[in-house]
Amino acid sequence: MLTLSRSFVLLSLACLKGVTATDDVVSAFTAPGEFPTSVYESYWNNPTATAAQPQPVISDPVTSSIFPANLTDPANFPKNDTVDPHPLPLPSEPSQLLQAALAQIQSIATNPALANDTCAQCQASLAVAKMLVMAAPEQGPLLTQAVCEYFNYSTTCYDEYSRLALGSVFSQVVALGDMGGYDGQLICSSQLDLCPVPPTIALDLTGWFAKPKPNPLPPPKQPSGERLKVLHVSDIHIDPRYATGYEANCTEYLCCRENVWNAATPDQIVLPAPRYGSFLCDTPLSLMLSAMQAIPVVTETEGTGFNFSLFTGDLTSHDPDNQYSRAYVEYAEIMVYDLLKKYLGPSPVYATLGNHDTYIQFQMIPYALGGYVLGNQFNWLYDHVSTMWYYEGWIPEASVEYARTHYAAYTVKRPDGLRIISLDTDICMLNYFSYINATQPDPFGILRFLTDELQDAEDVGDRVWIVGHVLSGWDGTQSQLNPTNLCKHVDRYSPHVIANIFFGHTHEDQLSIFYANNATDMSAETAQTVSWIMPSLTPLTNLNSGFRMYEVDSATFDILDAYTWISRVDEFPALDNQTEVGPTYMLEYSTREAYGGNITWGANDPLNATWWHLVTEQMENDPSLVQTFNKYQSKSSTMAIPCDSECLTETICYMRSGSTSIAYQNCNPAYGSTQ
Repeated sequence: MLTLSRSFVLLSLACLKGVTATDDVVSAFTAPGEFPTSVYESYWNNPTATAAQPQPVISDPVTSSIFPANLTDPANFPKNDTVDPHPLPLPSEPSQLLQAALAQIQSIATNPALANDTCAQCQASLAVAKMLVMAAPEQGPLLTQAVCEYFNYSTTCYDEYSRLALGSVFSQVVALGDMGGYDGQLICSSQLDLCPVPPTIALDLTGWFAKPKPNPLPPPKQPSGERLKVLHVSDIHIDPRYATGYEANCTEYLCCRENVWNAATPDQIVLPAPRYGSFLCDTPLSLMLSAMQAIPVVTETEGTGFNFSLFTGDLTSHDPDNQYSRAYVEYAEIMVYDLLKKYLGPSPVYATLGNHDTYIQFQMIPYALGGYVLGNQFNWLYDHVSTMWYYEGWIPEASVEYARTHYAAYTVKRPDGLRIISLDTDICMLNYFSYINATQPDPFGILRFLTDELQDAEDVGDRVWIVGHVLSGWDGTQSQLNPTNLCKHVDRYSPHVIANIFFGHTHEDQLSIFYANNATDMSAETAQTVSWIMPSLTPLTNLNSGFRMYEVDSATFDILDAYTWISRVDEFPALDNQTEVGPTYMLEYSTREAYGGNITWGANDPLNATWWHLVTEQMENDPSLVQTFNKYQSKSSTMAIPCDSECLTETICYMRSGSTSIAYQNCNPAYGSTQ
């Protein structure tokens, strides 16, 4: 145990002011200031120095190779990946070009959105690009870059749209999609804001459900009275290229790197990057280790570990595409998963992929598109990540075999009666391949997989937790309208099968409720399931660092309470140039205590959809409760924007929107974030 000075103890007590604590939960832990060098066998640099982040030597247990030092060297990391393939579409035969050109002309002529407006201009331009790319694929990235420069979309067009970045992806998308129809309108709307949002295509689920919903529902499982401890971590965004002392207030992130600056004073550092992180930067290794050291102590799991844990994606830092590579993704996978394994105990961590966990970022393509070369271009990721999950002992071999050929989706049937269904929900976000055949409700087959698993769970009496990264609801800005509407699935299999849904992605502490009948009636009686949207470990952007533990009934797998711990990023600069102490993670709040004070609810009753709807009713009567939610949404960040009167109303609307389509219909998206 470290001996702390009286002044530092007083400072720590001051930090705890205003933070909720409970008698049976450890409220805070102060990490040692000296880096725990025993975590890794060897280092590229001196791990005890305070002027630079430790650079451990990392080997890949799958390939038995060592990642080179310059991969994460802040002063000399590679700016373009020239090793891994960047596939382009194969050239088409003349007859195919003719038929495609004719089809595009027909689409342009018959599409009612095409008039003398920006939408028509955008879709016609995409149609021209389609013809070019089908005839000469190598010209697609050059055209994309030239268009970017001509319209001044960016100051870094080559870095963003060359063949070594998104140029190859855009070339595939315009070649394979219907640019004169719905696909093109969707791109022009969501990416360029030049078209109206096309109408949502209703999911035709005729024949999907093998059986009707039981009526009456099976009797609910009876609580056991035994509480499990489940950790939830999300959006770690480890940054092994973090450069201590460099610009933390840069003009164009990612900040805390040697190659960025503040445009107002490019020759002078405005805000030196603290050793443990900053508000516009991702997670340095020193902060990651501090969090890992704190977790067992504050959750009282030292020596026992958790019953199991969740990681809802986003391993890597927010690098520009020209600084990204397959090797960088695999490096982050190995580093993060290894640390989770070492510090969270022997029990499984059920992980999912985030939109930053692939190369190129955000992208995944349906296997059926573009032939074998294009359709399987991301298989390296699914194979490597599922093998890593198996290597860490988190999922069984049968789950690995499915995940490596199904976009890293898997199911684990636990012996205690809980079924974990992990989905790569990045198909719903800024995945440009999802704009192809966008009128189809399930081009990746993910919803079909989910349906079959839920039906099997109902047949055998399992409870289900669904785990993903990109959320399906809240303010409606994070995912596409098609195919993100989970309401029919939740309606069909709730509340007797689906116990909880877990997401990450926004970096903020949020929650959404699903209701019966596509939320046409929002009430305590129709509330069915909630999605817990986990706050991030990374401080990016303008947030504190945090993690959460759930107390879960071992029979029903309902959540009985949730505890969230945070570390205050604004205090990190004071920790530089010393090794006595590191960041303090302190209990921010207990969910039951923060929101349930005026709700008649048993001490062991679950924090289910009914409870959360009653919370929103209390918020309607007491605006201060929404202010509390807004505070915790940012993890109590000093950089959070106050919630005004309209924000109060919209926050309740977001909480009642389990799917994007409902939020888009009912809510104003302008208040979805605290930043």
